[in-house]
Amino acid sequence: MEINFSGIIIAVSTFFIIGLCHPLVIKQEYYTGTRYWWVWLIIGIVCVSVALFVPNIIASSILGVTGASFLWGIGELFSQKKRVEKGWFPMNPKRKHEYSPIDPDETLCPVHHGRSIYAKKEGEEDKNEE
Repeated sequence: MEINFSGIIIAVSTFFIIGLCHPLVIKQEYYTGTRYWWVWLIIGIVCVSVALFVPNIIASSILGVTGASFLWGIGELFSQKKRVEKGWFPMNPKRKHEYSPIDPDETLCPVHHGRSIYAKKEGEEDKNEE
């Protein structure tokens, strides 16, 4: 029986690629905002396209995961801006004019259509105000 490390190599690589993209999104939003989102698009498309033609399964998988992570990072870049507006992450004081005030009840979840599940409905009073 031969031991095959391909799956483990791909899994560990995926873990590190996602782990690398997370701080990249935070740093890019802090220093440049969302204006260079298209760079993530190009990197993602190039990686996914090249992955189609690489015969080595491990290399192809790593390229595919890298491309998908960069494509996913585009949405995360715009979500990161919302997180900064909510005060969850530090705002770059040099780019303060690029941020707009945000409703504290707004959520980043697309399922709830921009409203937090904890937001008060129109005309509803807070039970703790009595």
